[in-house]
Amino acid sequence: MSLQVIRRGMLTTIQDLGRFGLQRHGVVVSGAMDSFALRIANLLVGNEETEGAIEITMIGPKLLFEKDSLIAICGGNLSPYIDGQRIPEWRPVFIKKGCVLSFGAAKLGCRSYLAVAGGFDIPVILESRSTYLRAGIGGFLGRSLKDGDVLHMRPPSDQSLRRTLLLSNKVGSNRFTVSNWSVGNDVIPNYQHNPVINVIKGGQYDWFTKDSKEQFFTSKFQVTPQSDRMGYRLSGPKLQLSEPQELISEAVTAGTVQVPAEGNPIVLLADRQTTGGYPKIAQVATVDLPVLAQVKPGEKICFREISLEKAQKLLRMREQKIQLLKQGLSLKE
Repeated sequence: MSLQVIRRGMLTTIQDLGRFGLQRHGVVVSGAMDSFALRIANLLVGNEETEGAIEITMIGPKLLFEKDSLIAICGGNLSPYIDGQRIPEWRPVFIKKGCVLSFGAAKLGCRSYLAVAGGFDIPVILESRSTYLRAGIGGFLGRSLKDGDVLHMRPPSDQSLRRTLLLSNKVGSNRFTVSNWSVGNDVIPNYQHNPVINVIKGGQYDWFTKDSKEQFFTSKFQVTPQSDRMGYRLSGPKLQLSEPQELISEAVTAGTVQVPAEGNPIVLLADRQTTGGYPKIAQVATVDLPVLAQVKPGEKICFREISLEKAQKLLRMREQKIQLLKQGLSLKE
């Protein structure tokens, strides 16, 4: 079973949930920018939620399926089409051999995730299939996909086969068929233009001036074109320290908000470095990382302070919803 890349899109890579446990050796975590969307796409096709999938950024690829396949697309709304016919996201789709999947305009968000039943036959490098572009490791030959690439797929699980059979029995003379159910809106993150992002005060929050602390929570910050998978560079009010201070480099994680000397915050994301020496004014709540990952360059974000306890509660609630979704999927079979 294979999939051929006819047109590569803007930035199309293989990602999973990343390389955890190796930062002490200087190995970047990498992985999906929107890990929630990747997890759900995999669950919908009967994969383990940690399986590698295709991360599609801004402008989507054009892909030829060379065998009947079960797929799911989750994340931002990048207008997916099969043979020119619009298909919905957040549900399983059975697609016949010879069909072409393409994408249109990015209507909401900027990243979408394509999972296929069985997953892609990609080598595991340092315990992950994720692509880390700067080092050229993982994924498909350590790089983004190019025109003419062929991705092979691994055999689907029994769960995938049962789900495929249910949909294939309904396809008839059509080129594809979709399930008559989808992931509920109460499970999907609140993707939106110019979102408000929940954060916890960072380790060096008290180093900043009173005005800077107020501006951080009352101003809008624009995501600049210099942003990438390593982090979002923001423009807005300049944030300043009360007095010059030096910080020994320490561990950072996804969502760490650092402030370099010039005063423009940087939010670290999937391809972040393993340590950082800039003062940290805040930490994005894990539950809001998927929302942040879907913000396009040029859009604006605001920050809202919440407690660590609230951040933990929100994350537990989301994980409970995912567990309920898993139970619901098993009942569908």
